[in-house]
Amino acid sequence: MAAGYFAAGKQNDTGTFEFTVRRLPRNRDFVVVAGLHRAIDYLLNLSFTAPEIAYLRQLPNFRNAPAAFWDYLADFRFTGNLFAVPEGSVLYEGQPVLNIQAPLIEGQLPETYLLSAITFETLVASKAARIAHAAQGRNVVEFGTRRAHTPEAGVLGARASYIGGCAGTSNTLAGFRYGIPVMGTAAHSWVMAFSSETEAFRQLQLLLADRTVHLLDTYDALEGARKAAALGGPLWGVRIDSGNFLELSHHVRRILDQAGLTEAKIMASGDLDETRIADLIAQGAPIDAFGVGTELAVSGDAPSMGSIYKLVEIESAGIVRRTAKHSPEKRTLCGAKQLFRHPDHDILTLHDECVSGAEAMLQPYIIGGRLVQTLPSVEKIRARAASAMTPWPSPGRRTELSARLEAVNLNPNQSFPPDADCL
Repeated sequence: MAAGYFAAGKQNDTGTFEFTVRRLPRNRDFVVVAGLHRAIDYLLNLSFTAPEIAYLRQLPNFRNAPAAFWDYLADFRFTGNLFAVPEGSVLYEGQPVLNIQAPLIEGQLPETYLLSAITFETLVASKAARIAHAAQGRNVVEFGTRRAHTPEAGVLGARASYIGGCAGTSNTLAGFRYGIPVMGTAAHSWVMAFSSETEAFRQLQLLLADRTVHLLDTYDALEGARKAAALGGPLWGVRIDSGNFLELSHHVRRILDQAGLTEAKIMASGDLDETRIADLIAQGAPIDAFGVGTELAVSGDAPSMGSIYKLVEIESAGIVRRTAKHSPEKRTLCGAKQLFRHPDHDILTLHDECVSGAEAMLQPYIIGGRLVQTLPSVEKIRARAASAMTPWPSPGRRTELSARLEAVNLNPNQSFPPDADCL
């Protein structure tokens, strides 16, 4: 497409592309946006090396590409604008995540990367939010890297999980990169490596002291609890990784309390999700924290999202043409947009409209190819998400269209004077 645009003389046309949540994932009333950090990094560093250009030139599809196109790629940089909702924002179906205004090729090339990067982290952050909400204030630790689709997905998933509400991660690289609290316990192999559970527990305690978490169910969870209790403190607590969590947690709590370890905590892990966690809490399981891996790392019940990236306006030789897709069930709205948030509803408008008393959600991040605001820490992003989900968002939130946006979608060629409210 880039070569075709260039051959057609459209490299100087300006396109506006929008990334939109066309359909929410299954079982979701909203999503928590994450992944913008990668989108920004990608746009700021997008370029082509000589070996990459040489590879492209020998592909059959490029045999008719103009020679000048390769010179164009050699000097390629993103020079456009990026407006986006901040990470940690809550969005609903049909709402824009970002828009890019740039020379047509510069806006077209990032499509696949942006859809992948933001969709993945948004899915995981949204799943984490549901799990943390189900835990009702109990800590949830992200344990998912070994079940993630790649090691890098594990790192990014840990970041997204923390934004969504997890207390920390077992992924040390995520902690190093992003400053996320790191938490974890020894594996079953630790226990197996010693001649007895008692010796394994003792050696772990010598190293970790009050950070110690004994894994109980390598052989028999209740016998493991008795051996851990016999050693006494210092320790944080114990972890149960299999079995009937409701029944076992009551027995383990009794064993710990009888040994005077009333402050020791119980963590449960193993194929947990928000439904199982909510059920355990509702039944009164004395579990203080949860480790969640597979279901979180891959957003198990909703591993995909209907994200789209579409051209909504194009300017050529000073003439602006609004564009939209009209195919059944995949219709889009033409025109560059802004999203305004009121406490109880949202309004989708044209980009040059203003709505008093509402928050403009799409903010400038890159203007003319340059970053124009400092990106927040993951702690601040997490705080934004927590605020956006307090109180818990209700389903069926309204997104209204402004009169001007409705008008241009009836007549895309219609023009308006500047919005008086924005002057």
